[in-house]
Parts: sequence; C-alpha cells; structure tokens
Amino acid sequence: MFTYKQIPAALLCCAILLCSKPAWCQVKLPKLVSDNMVLQRDAPITIWGWAGNNEKVTVSFLQKKYEAVTNQQGKWSVTIAALKAGGPYKMNIDASNHITINNILVGDVWICSGQSNMELEMERVKYRYADEIAKANNPFIRQFTVPDKYNFIQPQDDVDNGSWVTVNPKDILHFSAVAYFFAKEIYAKYKVPIGLINTALGGSPAESWISEDALKKFPTYYEEAQKFKDQNLITSIETKDRNASNAWYKQLNATDEGIKNNWKSVDINDSDWQQKNMPGYIDNMQAGAVWLRKTFTVPASMLGKNAKLELGRIVDADSVFINGKFVGNTTYQYPPRRYEFAANILQQGTNIIAVKLVSNSGRGGFVLDKKYTITTASDTIDLTGNWKYRTGAVMPTAPGQTFVRWKPLGLYNAMIAPLLNYAIKGVIWYQGEANTKNPGEYKSLMETLITDWRAKWKQGNFPFLFVQLANFMEAKQQPTESSWAATRQAQFNTLSVPNTAMAVAIDLGDWNDIHPENKQAVGYRLALQARKLAYHETSIVSSGPLYQSMKIDGNKVTIGFSNIGKGLIAKGAVSLSLPKSELNYFSIAGADKKFVWANAIIKGNKVIVWNDAVKNPVAVRYAWADNPASANLYNKDGLPASPFETGN
Repeated sequence: MFTYKQIPAALLCCAILLCSKPAWCQVKLPKLVSDNMVLQRDAPITIWGWAGNNEKVTVSFLQKKYEAVTNQQGKWSVTIAALKAGGPYKMNIDASNHITINNILVGDVWICSGQSNMELEMERVKYRYADEIAKANNPFIRQFTVPDKYNFIQPQDDVDNGSWVTVNPKDILHFSAVAYFFAKEIYAKYKVPIGLINTALGGSPAESWISEDALKKFPTYYEEAQKFKDQNLITSIETKDRNASNAWYKQLNATDEGIKNNWKSVDINDSDWQQKNMPGYIDNMQAGAVWLRKTFTVPASMLGKNAKLELGRIVDADSVFINGKFVGNTTYQYPPRRYEFAANILQQGTNIIAVKLVSNSGRGGFVLDKKYTITTASDTIDLTGNWKYRTGAVMPTAPGQTFVRWKPLGLYNAMIAPLLNYAIKGVIWYQGEANTKNPGEYKSLMETLITDWRAKWKQGNFPFLFVQLANFMEAKQQPTESSWAATRQAQFNTLSVPNTAMAVAIDLGDWNDIHPENKQAVGYRLALQARKLAYHETSIVSSGPLYQSMKIDGNKVTIGFSNIGKGLIAKGAVSLSLPKSELNYFSIAGADKKFVWANAIIKGNKVIVWNDAVKNPVAVRYAWADNPASANLYNKDGLPASPFETGN
C-alpha cells in the first residue's frame, strides 16, 4: 500500500507549503457566483474567488477574457464592464481546474433584508396565495437565500451555502413573500431579470446588521459585540439556556396529569372539566399545561377525504389530537396553526379534538379573530364556541433565552459582508419591530446602517427602500403613548437620508398577528417606491400623503402634505368611537402635551385640525397608536398617509 513514508521529505514539504496557504490549490468561487445567478446591469461587475498563491485565473464571458493572478492570501478578482440586461449566458473560469457557470442573466439585483416580515416565505402564506403559487412560472425572477448565521470575530468572505433558484410552483415556496411580490411588480413593468438576495433573520434588531467600525457610534452595542467575540462565553450561555429549557420541559411532562391520564383519548370522562368559550384566553392560567377538548359532529359527506385543521394562533405551544390521533404541533406562538391530516382520522358522527396548550408565562389561549375550523373540499366545521378545559400542570415561568444571534455586529459579519463584492441595484428593508423598545435611537441606527452599507458596497448612494411598521395590537379608545408609533416616526424621519423611500403599511397589519399575511400589498408599495426612486418614473405617485408643515391660527392647526397625488380623501366610514369628524385619528395638544381627540377636515390639499377645548394648540398627531385601526387619510391614488407627530 502506498504510504507517505515513500514520498521524499523535501517533496512532501513543498506539497504542504503549496496547498496550506491558502487551504485550496484549485480555483474556488463564492456561493453567490454560481449557476442561475443574476448580475447587475449597467454597473461594473466583480467576479472573484480564491486559488493557490500566484495562480493565474482566466474568466471568459460574452466572448471576452479577463485575467487575474491571486495575491498572497490566494484571492483574485476581475472586473467586467457594465452590461445591458439579457441572457441566459455562460461563464467559464479556468485556472488549474475549470468551472462553467450556466444560465446567467443580467438584470437588477436587490438585497432583501430585515427581520421576520421580510424573511417570511411564500410557504407561510400559501393558503392566501394558493393560485399565485400554483401558476408560478417565471425564470426571470430568481432568489439566493443567505443562510441564517452570526459571526462576531470577523467579516466572512463567503456564506456557508446557498444557490440561485427560479420562480416555479416548488421553489417559490422558499421566496421571501414581500420580495417576490416586489420583484413580480418590477418585472411586469420593465421586463428586466430580477435577482433577489434574501438576507433576513426573524427577530433581529438593526444593530445586529451594522459593521464593527460603524457600531462604534453606539458604545453600548460596540462593547456588547466585543464581549461576544469570546466563543467560550457563547458556548456557556447556549449550554446554560439549553439545559434550563430541557429541565423545564422535563418537569412539565413529568408532572402533567394530561399525559399521565391520557387526556387525548376519546374515552376520557370530562364531565367535571371547566368550560370556556373559545377563542379566548384561559382564565387565571399560570405557566404550565392546560388541556382543552371539544366534541364536534362530522357528516358522512366529509368521510374519506383529506382534511385541514385551522386553529388560528395559540399562545404559546400546542399539540393537537383528533379522536386520539396526533395531527400536529407548533412549539411557539407566532405561526398560524394549519394541520393537514389523513382521511381516516375523522369518523361519521361524534368526534373529539384535544389540544395540549403549553404557556411559558401564563395567559395562554386561542388568539381572537382567527379561523378555527376543520375543512374538506366540500364541508367546513366551525370549532369556535364552547370547549372544556382542565389544568394538566402548573409550572414556574419558563426560563428565558439569550438570543445570541441577535447581538450587535454578528449578522453583518455573516450575512452582509460576504455579499459586498456583488453589484446591486438597491436594498428593500422590512424591520423595526425588534427596536420598538427604544424608538428614540432608531433613526440614528438606520442612518448609520444605510451609510455603512453604502460605504462598504462602494456603489454610491444606491436606493434604500424600507417598510414602515404595520398596525398591530389592540386598538385604543383614547389617545395614548405608543412605542410603535414613535418607531414609525423614527422611520419617517429616516427619509432625511438621501435616496431613501418608505412604504407605508399602517392599513396592512393584523391587530392579532405581528406577521400579517398581506405581503402582496407590501411588495406592491415597495415597487411603487422603486419605480420612482430607482427607475426614475418621476411622474408616478409612489406614496400616500407625508406630513410637511403646520400653521397655527388661533385654536386651529393647518397641516400641509407632500405626495398628495390627485388630492386628499377621507377613506371609508367615520369611526363610531372617535369624534364625528371627516377624518379619524387626529389628536391635538396644548403646551401641556396632553393629547385629546380632534376634529379634522380636508380643505383643498390641507387638513384643518382643532378641538374647542384646546385654545392654544402646539402639536398635532395622526394615527399615533400601536394600531390606529380607523385612520382614514389617503390620497385619491389609494395610498395611506404616514402617521406623524408635528415638530418631532
């Protein structure tokens, strides 16, 4: 057998030196530079990679050759002059090995970043957009998904994995829903290939997406980032969190009377269980487990058919059984509960559904205003109404988790830095929910992030389009302070950064869901902003009214707006709970800054605001609430006004 002992020592040393620094001897490409990629049109294109020291690399593309020699770190790059939209093309790369990249398009590349409302895939909203998915077929819209990862040590040269995929009924399920609908609108308008780089992570705050040097502007975040460069610290935290969580669930399952006594069974006597009208929250529930049961009747017409169970949303986790058979579970509160199950589970006549509900901190239940049904192709059973319930286990509050992946700097290093050589058209951004605890710093964070990314990409002030926070949580009957409203104001103020635009989503949210499903409208409004800002359709109305000025005359305040389009309108009915005014959700304050509801009417292209009890007004607010559900100022082009506070 051949052994290393048979190789002369000097030759072995040479072989080790040649292939150890860098660790590769053949040309290697970043994951982005691969089959089906979309390259940015009308801009210099960088193709880059790695190979052995001083290795010559030749890139052949569109009948031209580009040559480079690797540096001491084994890196190489070539620059291709700006190209017009087109394709598909091939690219050949030759060094000590040969690589062919197939099916390349040249068009517009958009970075799609932020937190969960950008990350959320078409899979999550497939029932709302079932027809869209079934008919999906557009090889000119493509997405590359950056894997979720953090790195506090240094900016990464490449992502760990990923590939470009095209729009078809299978792969569309993994597209960002917002980004897909954005791309669909842009492609329909310009017929230019669109490449989406989906680099978003649920729950992430803005500071996790900022580079180390830019983060120095925020000493607290910078110091936290330095702390998490210690991998031993991360390992210790994650081990402690994991052990604490495992111990909590072990104790829960060991003490749960529902598990001990098989409360999922059809034959359980639940005559002494308490009753509750559902959906709703379990009265006086503590952390732990509660079991719920409901009897329902199945007609013969539903037998032998695949069925779907919808249980809205549940706080926090659930395991569901029908006639004693497991049909699905979800481990945290945000996803919609949609469980498809086999045809043989339902039986004609009486059936039993049992739900084990786990609450981490108390007040568990079924979220209101959601669907609670069992459906087949021809029938629907309503599961709202009376349920029986019984406590299975009472626990201390579940231990919290340290979300290391959200710490400052980590996502920039792992999910932005590897993309910086890739030429882009611009950025679409949907984020802010994670920063609502401190809205006062959000404008500064976003100014820093935008400036930072532009500097690192070295492409000038490319368009940066962002989504303002949607309406969320319960509507209030009186004017109140709101960190969500303050964050929206910070987003509005971020428009002072050059070449930015904002898609208002104040009418697109769900009061009971931080992840509203209407992603098509969000994508459409981002596309309107792109058409004006990035594609220079100067005559298009891309936004609803934006606050511009105020003038105080006696006890009345006149508000002026930009983006009035064809004119201002009061959309829909006047709110029954607010003053009988043409416009809803305006409030006014005097020097004491105590806001009260105001009358508001449209006069020409301005809004007149007043309350007879406020003789000397100093400030006006519009749609200033977590969920200003009845806010109704729009332009005649159908776009809502942004919430605002004057003088802020």
